[in-house]
Amino acid sequence: MRRELLAMLDELEVGDALPSERRLAEELGVSRPTLRAAIDRLVAEGRLERRHGSGTYVAEPRIAVPLTMTSFTEDMIRRGMKPGGRVLSFAVEPAGAKIGRRLSLSPGEEVFTIRRLRLADGSPMAIETLHMARALLPGLRREDLEGGSFYELLREHGVALASGSETIEPTVTTPEEADILGVPVHAPAFLFERLTRDDRGRPVEFVRSVYRGDRYRLELELRPPGD
Repeated sequence: MRRELLAMLDELEVGDALPSERRLAEELGVSRPTLRAAIDRLVAEGRLERRHGSGTYVAEPRIAVPLTMTSFTEDMIRRGMKPGGRVLSFAVEPAGAKIGRRLSLSPGEEVFTIRRLRLADGSPMAIETLHMARALLPGLRREDLEGGSFYELLREHGVALASGSETIEPTVTTPEEADILGVPVHAPAFLFERLTRDDRGRPVEFVRSVYRGDRYRLELELRPPGD
């Protein structure tokens, strides 16, 4: 059943609708529950998407995200896609206790808090919230981050990124996130939290990103012990 459905998808374009379940079950000679279970698996894998009251459609392919210390912009360019972005909010505010601990700052020190929508070929992919000490780039302006790479900007100002730590966990979109990303409320998503350090071991940025679960998959490169 899966093989037949995948063969059918190879003949369709992104956005094309599948025939109705009744017609498809008759064509494939299977029961509707069996067909529905197979379609459910392809929906979970991100190959198909269901639209309430409309039908089932061929989904956009997922973008593979390697777990390396590269920027969103660099990742998209490497995949032959056009990166883009839009600054949703840009503020200077006290670090507070939580962000202060992350960045090794006192709670009263000023930080940039910047929220960006990240795009690939014009499609919303992720919402990123960046925190950074204002003293690191005191002249930073909102327009400096419109569609550009933050890591490239740091390099231009002599900040050498050397290491980072990242956690990833499954989550679902809030109503606000769903509206910005163009997905249903409580749609599957990935929550990334990254702390990046410079070549002296000092924290440079703390970033919290919500990635669309229907457009991303994670890649791990595994090596045998002792390699």
